[in-house]
Amino acid sequence: MEPDRTMRGRLRDIVAGLSLASMNIPQVLGYTRIAQMPAVTGLYTVLLPLVAFAGFGASRHLVVAADSATAAIFSSALGRMAVPGSVHYMALVSMVALLSAGFLLVARLFRLGFLADFLSRTVLVGFMAGVGVQVALAMTRDMLGIDVTAHNTMLQLFQTVQRLPRLNGPTLLLSASIVAAIMAGERLAPRLPLPLLTVVGSIMASMMFDLSGHGIAIIGPIESGLPRLRLPDVSWNEMLALLPVTTSCVFVIIAQSAATSRAFAQRFHDPVNDNADILGLAAANAAAGLSGTFSVNGSPTQTAMAVQAGARTQLAQLTFAGITMLVLLFLTGPLQYLPRCVLASIVFTVALGMIDRRAMLAIYRESPGECGLALATAAAVISIGVEQGIFLAIALSLFRHVRHSYEPHTMLLCYDTHSGLLEPQPVSTGVQTAPGVLLYRFCADLFYANSMRFVSDIRSLVAPARAQPDCIVVDASAITDIDFSAASDLRDLFASLRQQGVRIIFGRVTPYLRADMDRHRITPVIGAENIYAQLHTAMAAARREHAPARLMAHRQEAASGSPPPAPPEHCACT
Repeated sequence: MEPDRTMRGRLRDIVAGLSLASMNIPQVLGYTRIAQMPAVTGLYTVLLPLVAFAGFGASRHLVVAADSATAAIFSSALGRMAVPGSVHYMALVSMVALLSAGFLLVARLFRLGFLADFLSRTVLVGFMAGVGVQVALAMTRDMLGIDVTAHNTMLQLFQTVQRLPRLNGPTLLLSASIVAAIMAGERLAPRLPLPLLTVVGSIMASMMFDLSGHGIAIIGPIESGLPRLRLPDVSWNEMLALLPVTTSCVFVIIAQSAATSRAFAQRFHDPVNDNADILGLAAANAAAGLSGTFSVNGSPTQTAMAVQAGARTQLAQLTFAGITMLVLLFLTGPLQYLPRCVLASIVFTVALGMIDRRAMLAIYRESPGECGLALATAAAVISIGVEQGIFLAIALSLFRHVRHSYEPHTMLLCYDTHSGLLEPQPVSTGVQTAPGVLLYRFCADLFYANSMRFVSDIRSLVAPARAQPDCIVVDASAITDIDFSAASDLRDLFASLRQQGVRIIFGRVTPYLRADMDRHRITPVIGAENIYAQLHTAMAAARREHAPARLMAHRQEAASGSPPPAPPEHCACT
């Protein structure tokens, strides 16, 4: 039974690879227009780089190939150093890919894959939605037969609307038919390789009915043959000049690839190994640079296409590479007749599928604030670009986390009269855990931004009130770190409390926190005898030394004839 299931899985991946090739081979040819490289170099990006990543990467789903984000970055920079499309320009582009491979290898050696940990599920949902909208809008120009020159999504939309009167009727009709057929087919026959059938059928129709003669744009002639491996001819000074643009490309490659691989790994509950993926990306870019093409990246759109086609392992990507080799050797002739609007329509339907409306709604129901973060990520990707959107999303996520740490939960713990268990209560004066004893919990690490919250809470608890405590026990279970600024504030606070006769005891102190307290000279201020690894021993020490003292004070006041003070509000102690 198991061998049959494995065989079916392999067959499914091979069929998915065929379908993936039918959709993505024309797409990577389109990316060469952004990169300002010969069309055949687009095919080179899905030959050796795919094999290299499959051999060294860890992701089962990530498709590493030509990408619009990195293509736009290096083409705008290198266009000022050489004539686009020239031999010198192609050498510079290939050197950027080789330098990117070197930088990625360094990133792997330093294990920088942890940077992907800052991409939350919320950010990933917003990122994929933003990329989906961005790609869908970019495809409308070919679906309408309109020439759009802008790279920015919002400018593309503006130019498309501005040039709507010039749309091509036959192109629009064919595009609408393709989109309707694919969307209907996904509902009625989801197992059919509809994109593959669409591409083959449209090529045959284009050859038979001369669609280009009716104003429908086709891909056009493509050079055939396999790439030759060689080092790009670039001088040392030019290599130094390429370092800034290479750095930008590497940041985008790491961020976008990590976001994409994690999004699909979470969908299928697969393990994630970001450092292995970085090594795979380094190998893929080295293969790209040596084979005369441009930088490759983990593509969200192409990965979504692979998953939609049924791919579950890198066997689909290897099949894709094999089909690319056959196309380069034998099939560049028929491929030139593929209408651009057919490719755009297929990609358009895939882009719409990247917008996970159910996940967005689930986030909104559980956490409206995080839904706002997802929408902000999507908006940033659409308006300012993929790379800027990812970094902005990471910044917003960190800001949200810091905001929670800046305003942490604080509470008093009192014994419940019915259960005898410690229950949380808001921080307020006049409430005691036991006679003369308060148990206070601060639910975050102490650092420069929130230390005054700790100080103000403690000062409010010992301010003149109906019952000033003799001892405050700090439940430090959530405190694992104290920075320099917070330590200075705490030393001043504890010294002041000692002068007032209020004892401070720490309970549930971890070895990490104790090391910080020793290093920042907090231990000598409160006394090493007042630091406990368990909470119950800290509370026992507080009750043992301070409850009798409070009781003796009450008796002395009663003997002197003065009216006894109002009893403090506290829960019964067990």
